[in-house]
Amino acid sequence: MPQKSEPGAQDPVESQAESAHRKLEELIVTLELPPGSKWSEESLGELILIGRTPVREAVKRLQSDSLLRIIPKHGVMVAEIDLQQQLLVIELRRELELFITRRATRRASYEERVALKEMAEAMETAGISDVHSYLRHLFDVNRTVARLAGNPFAEKAISPLLALSRRFYFKFYPELRNLEVVGRLHAARARAIAEEKEDEALAIATSLMNVVEEFTHKLFYKSVGVLKR
Repeated sequence: MPQKSEPGAQDPVESQAESAHRKLEELIVTLELPPGSKWSEESLGELILIGRTPVREAVKRLQSDSLLRIIPKHGVMVAEIDLQQQLLVIELRRELELFITRRATRRASYEERVALKEMAEAMETAGISDVHSYLRHLFDVNRTVARLAGNPFAEKAISPLLALSRRFYFKFYPELRNLEVVGRLHAARARAIAEEKEDEALAIATSLMNVVEEFTHKLFYKSVGVLKR
């Protein structure tokens, strides 16, 4: 669960809005705000100890990210997890992952590569027994790789797709039982980027998305009662 802000903190509105977005996103991703549950902006603010104005800004962003639905005169509702929608998420995410992987490999500075390699090492063992630890490290690694790509439009486009994917994974990881496998793939891609191995990084990103797509398809077919051969 995200760390709560100290009551009465006097941070700039933008900083508070960003903090509200991050904290509410994590609560949604880890299902502490369950799909289909309804909330008011006031109750969300009380939950994370952040004022109403930055919470309202965060709610608008989370609606745009397809994680919340604003219901006029009735507050907000946490979006349901939709398997068919998740397949569309993967379709676009695959293209963006390859784009940012290529760009980050080419554009990262020496200092950024050193930092990313350290993050990769932490990522490799982060989630072996703790999905919360895995998701926090995954958030940091993915956010860093997207930033290193140097394209704010791509960074903005992939952010909600990654949040939807983290929530989806948190929901189904007990059934999937592949935490160590996907953790090592994420770590390997980050390490290849840090070492300027573009072809290797792209190949790992492709393998990662193949794994993600495969288990999502399996869950989808299972949900509709179809056994895929």
